[in-house]
Amino acid sequence: MLDLNSIKKAYERVSGVVHRTPFSYAPILSQMSGYEVYLKKENLQRTGAFKLRGAFNKIASLVESGEKGGVVAASAGNHAQGVAFSAKHFGLDATIVMPESTPLTKVLGVKEFGATVILHGGNYDEAYAYAVTFAKKNNYNFVHPFTDEEVMAGQGTVAIEMFEEVEDLDAIVVPVGGGGLISGISVASKATHPQTKIIAVSAQGAPAMKNSFEAKRALDTLSVRTIADGIAVRDTSSITLEYILKNVDVFESVCEDEIASAILFLLEKQKVLVEGAGAVGVAALIHGKIDLPKGSKVAIVLSGGNIDVTMLSLIIEKGLMKSARKMKLLVTLIDKPGALQAFTQILTDVGANIVQIGYDRTSTDLEFGDAHVTVALETKGVEHQVQIREKLKEGGFTFKEEH
Repeated sequence: MLDLNSIKKAYERVSGVVHRTPFSYAPILSQMSGYEVYLKKENLQRTGAFKLRGAFNKIASLVESGEKGGVVAASAGNHAQGVAFSAKHFGLDATIVMPESTPLTKVLGVKEFGATVILHGGNYDEAYAYAVTFAKKNNYNFVHPFTDEEVMAGQGTVAIEMFEEVEDLDAIVVPVGGGGLISGISVASKATHPQTKIIAVSAQGAPAMKNSFEAKRALDTLSVRTIADGIAVRDTSSITLEYILKNVDVFESVCEDEIASAILFLLEKQKVLVEGAGAVGVAALIHGKIDLPKGSKVAIVLSGGNIDVTMLSLIIEKGLMKSARKMKLLVTLIDKPGALQAFTQILTDVGANIVQIGYDRTSTDLEFGDAHVTVALETKGVEHQVQIREKLKEGGFTFKEEH
């Protein structure tokens, strides 16, 4: 059983190997929310996520029991690196089964720790099924990402570190996918600080655990779709659900736009880079989904920072559009000398900076003698964009906005 003693033992095992990550006061979030907010920055953990704690504790326990064979895991991300790192530490062979669609950067990241990578299946569930079969066939130990007491105990060491630094936390906000992290944290918290509320946050696009929490029984979903790939779990674990039902006080969820805005907020305001799963707690806070007395001391776990750079660039681009710091226009003008100059002169006069421009006179939807100009502009907010629209209309230009 997962209990405080097993978490303390895990803490002894992982200390000196995993980083004791910063647990920092967040002044801007505190001022915005009216709470005293602290961020547990597991995005700065070795391998970039909390998953290393559970993987290391599990493999350490296997070594202590005399196991010398290889270990197998199925993962497209953080758990894979945690298992690969831990196996290398103990000199064990590690085989990681990853979906065929896994980005090359993640595959190479696992290989850097000396693990063998097998690409199999179109999604995690197919990779998982193959990994379990592979482990049995080769008599290897399968390391599950969350349905394992030793793994959960390792994740629970996050709570020990937080309480050692801030004793009187009123609430801990934890991302939830499979439930391993919140199981470990909640067991440690309730055993030592029963008055501290445990607030779970999931992605609306991966609702299995929240649905199960509300129904008080394990419910699976047919599919998941979220930018928070670290918590994109389709099926509910009855083992972690048991701990969640016992220890979690509140369960919230956040949508994709809220997650994206939290990633951008943390990057801009806190100078912290997190992945989607790592941002859901802050997303819940800044979008008013955390309801506590003013002045409450609130810890938010930033579970990981391994975000794909392509996804990050997309989030930044969309964020700039939504915050009125960028606008895209499709302008129709007469295709004659000086027409483009007249258009750009208006932009110059209102102080809008052109960052991208294209000129098209051949599209079939154009009248003869017209041209389309597509332009992306850096702008200074809503009022500035209103001014740009007004000046273009005054200049006789017709345009559409792209969103």
